[in-house]
Amino acid sequence: MTLTPTDADGVVDTDAFAVMIDRLVTAGVDSVAVLGSTGTYAYLDRSERLRALACAVETVAGRVPLIAGIGAMRTSWVKELARDAERLGADGLLLAPVSYAPLTQDEVFTHFDATAAATGLPICIYNNPSTTHFSFSPELVSRLSRLPSIGAIKMPLPADGDFAGEMGRLRSSCREGLIVGYSSDWGAAPALLAGADAWYSVVAGLLPMPALRLTRAALCGDDVSTTAADAALGPLWTLFRTYGSLRVMYLIADQLGLRSGQPPLPVQSLEGSVSSAVAEAMEALAT
Repeated sequence: MTLTPTDADGVVDTDAFAVMIDRLVTAGVDSVAVLGSTGTYAYLDRSERLRALACAVETVAGRVPLIAGIGAMRTSWVKELARDAERLGADGLLLAPVSYAPLTQDEVFTHFDATAAATGLPICIYNNPSTTHFSFSPELVSRLSRLPSIGAIKMPLPADGDFAGEMGRLRSSCREGLIVGYSSDWGAAPALLAGADAWYSVVAGLLPMPALRLTRAALCGDDVSTTAADAALGPLWTLFRTYGSLRVMYLIADQLGLRSGQPPLPVQSLEGSVSSAVAEAMEALAT
């Protein structure tokens, strides 16, 4: 998941964005996702989302699948964003139930159902309760999986750490073929080793090679190499959990010499001492 570099007014720096995206494709990632949480979609208006997505489509140029985040407050806005993404050439959609008023399970089903009817693109359910304050019940996930265009789900880490048990329950209750993956990067290794289909990675948006090492080893069932790759990323996981992955990603971009702009206010940049810790964590990855 890439950052979306912008200026203080939220205008996307498409040149810098293209550089970030091309680095990922060149590194050999399986797909590129834009305008997700790390892509600060919630802070961008429709016109800037369109500019960002058009830049991403042009840069990726069909080399890997491109997934576009379309979360927004109103169902009508989400439908517009879904149509925009399809028209511009995205390959799939990532949808979180963004809201102000707390949503019911039926309301979220209707939200997804209406979006699915507005586009022919496959949709990934974005289950992100820490941000949206909405938790998908197992019954809702099962119901949504019956919609033909729902192809995947992005899950938070299970509270009890039982990835295998959770995935077993999801796969037994959902339509066959639903792709089950996890976010929260520090849980990637156990999730993949337990049989997850995907890792929806934050760190891979700027550091694709360490993320690919971990992913490839885990998908091959190589516990030793997976544990080593996860340990190498451990200092970054600690920083992500302490300060929030979005803020840390801006510091990683700075360390790499990439033009990322600043976090969208009211989100603020981290202090210099954290920047030093990020530099040390990245040096450890290089050894």
